[in-house]
Amino acid sequence: MKYTEIRELSDDMLAQKLQDGRSELFRLRFQMATSQLDNTARVKAVKHDIARLQTEIRARQIAAEKAQEN
Repeated sequence: MKYTEIRELSDDMLAQKLQDGRSELFRLRFQMATSQLDNTARVKAVKHDIARLQTEIRARQIAAEKAQEN
C-alpha cells in the first residue's frame, strides 16, 4: 500500500487496515515458525505497511492537537 493511498483513507478505515495488517503479520509469523511460509518477503512488506499506517495516524493526531491549541 502506498502512502498516497493511505492519506486518502478515513480515520476508521486507517484503524481497520492497521488491525488487518497486525492480524496478517501474526498469521505470517505463525506460518514462518511452522515452515509453511513460501514468500518470506511478505513479512517485511506487511511490517512496512503497518509502519506507514501508524505514521499517518500519528500525523493526524499531531495535526488535531495543533488545531486545538489555536
